[in-house]
Amino acid sequence: MLFSLLQTDITAGVAAEVAPVPQEMTYTLFEMAVKGGWLMIVLLLLSIVAIYIFGKKWWSIRQAGKIDKDFMMDIRDYIHEGKIKSAKTLCSKYDAPVARMVEAGLSRIGKPLADIQTIVENVGNVEVARLEKGIPYLATIAGGAPMIGFLGTVMGMVQAFFNMSNAGNNIDITLLSGGIYTAMITTVGGLIVGILAYFGYNYLTARISSLVYSMESAIIKFMEALGEPAAAADAATDAGETDKNE
Repeated sequence: MLFSLLQTDITAGVAAEVAPVPQEMTYTLFEMAVKGGWLMIVLLLLSIVAIYIFGKKWWSIRQAGKIDKDFMMDIRDYIHEGKIKSAKTLCSKYDAPVARMVEAGLSRIGKPLADIQTIVENVGNVEVARLEKGIPYLATIAGGAPMIGFLGTVMGMVQAFFNMSNAGNNIDITLLSGGIYTAMITTVGGLIVGILAYFGYNYLTARISSLVYSMESAIIKFMEALGEPAAAADAATDAGETDKNE
């Protein structure tokens, strides 16, 4: 009896040592991306385009907002003093939409205020269009990247079920689970690219809206400065003298 128990324990111990220990499968981020198939290359290209557009427009908007806080006050003082040339020189020092708008208005001094306001607003519209150029592509990537990812998932599912149908009676659950795993990677990639592009688009849009508000405020201050009787008379006199000298 004792011999039988010892033999059983020894047999169980040997079996435990021989039994294979399941190993945990791990993948790097690159290996997971490769398993997503060729659509991951498309998502990678879209992510590069999105980063490029965001970086370029962020820098442009940042530069466009760089102007002295007392700029409009200085312009107003120059207009009141009749120093139109000095006002234009001040505008030329800044590479900003507000400065170009004011400079365009200063160049039309002597004409009716309605005409000056029209030219200033037209320049403002051109500046806003320049700032917004390229941003719609971010919105397109934000909406298109998840759809591309979902397309990859559907294609992966189709391939998984196709493999199962070809397996016949030798159906293995790994055929389905592996296909689903590979297919879901494209969805994850598409969502990541789409979310980043979406937040980038909204951020840039908010920055442009803030800049447009500053431009509109500058137009109002500029037209108010021109509308003051003393300022208008001095500006018109200075403009007339400038035309004679030219």
